[in-house]
Amino acid sequence: MTELKKASSDSEEIQLLRKSVQEFCRKEVAGNYAAWEKQGNIPRELWGRLGEQGFLLPEVPEEYGGLGTTFLYSTTIIEEFSRQGFNSFAANLSVHDTIIAQYLLNYGTHSQKKYYLPKMATGELVGAIAMTEPAAGSDLQGIKTTAIYDSEKSAYLLNGSKTFITNGQHCDFVVVVAKTDLDVKPSRGTTLFIVDVPVNGFERGSNLEKIGLHSCDTSELFFEDVQVKETAILGEKNQGFKILMSELPRERLIVANSAVASMEGVLQETVHYVKDRELFGTTLDTFQNTRFVLAEMKTKVRVQRSFANECTDLLIHGKLDTVTASMAKLSCTEVQGEVIDQCLQFFGGYGYMTEYPVARAYADARVQRIYGGTSEVMKLIISKDMFS
Repeated sequence: MTELKKASSDSEEIQLLRKSVQEFCRKEVAGNYAAWEKQGNIPRELWGRLGEQGFLLPEVPEEYGGLGTTFLYSTTIIEEFSRQGFNSFAANLSVHDTIIAQYLLNYGTHSQKKYYLPKMATGELVGAIAMTEPAAGSDLQGIKTTAIYDSEKSAYLLNGSKTFITNGQHCDFVVVVAKTDLDVKPSRGTTLFIVDVPVNGFERGSNLEKIGLHSCDTSELFFEDVQVKETAILGEKNQGFKILMSELPRERLIVANSAVASMEGVLQETVHYVKDRELFGTTLDTFQNTRFVLAEMKTKVRVQRSFANECTDLLIHGKLDTVTASMAKLSCTEVQGEVIDQCLQFFGGYGYMTEYPVARAYADARVQRIYGGTSEVMKLIISKDMFS
């Protein structure tokens, strides 16, 4: 991976990176993935192997243990796991790599960056971010979790519960969103805290059972008078909401890019299938309906890829705004659901069997229109900008 550190974003370098991920999937993932999906988690030691391959934190500067590349490398790695049908990996990595690592890099103190980032890059530490609560999902201003300073203990006392937390079972630290000023709106009184776990007062809930992304562990987390020092604040006090909003375009773009990659993988698999599937004395690919539907799907995927690539370039150059990122997430994830549904139809009854990757992709795709902000919230953001 060392030769990638100084590489430009030309296709030859990206193809080399994709091949590295594909080889890793062939050796480490493909033969075990079904079992991991059934058990609801990946092995903890797999994070270390991801680190050894240079698949963790490639954007982070070398002084903090990364490779010093651009977002193009991060998204390529995550996309390739989605394209290969291992969407749970993509979700795990997205949170650890393109969200938490960037929070630390952009808002952490020097000591926070020196401690967490190198260990995240090797897989020694796995991160999670605790935003969502039972009564606060897309509307983060509805959070109830509090962090009140106790002068006698010289620490904040963290109380509340979080749900749907990716990496919740494996995480070694959690970035927790909490209200620190109860007299103002949450948008002006929210703070981010880095909480190393386990710690007194912290409890992991059970690994939640989901429709899809089965091996992407998702948990409830509970905090009862968890003591957090002032040095654990990420960014500035009461500026947490501002930090979250600044990083949302990146989060939504990675969801969009993963959606496109998943479509590309499923479409390719479907083309191979219809060539072999015998029906009425011929193969399924000879029917005009098959060819026309797949031609339409390929066109839609290509359009989404072009938009996703445009947004990726905008992000790399610091020009991706919230509205454009919301358009990308809305469009790519909605089309993802449509394309994979159409592809599954060509598999007939086999497409409904979980042993077929298309069935897994179908189930995995549904949450893409929910997390990172629902499609309805994306429409609100876009329309608000239109009529402002």
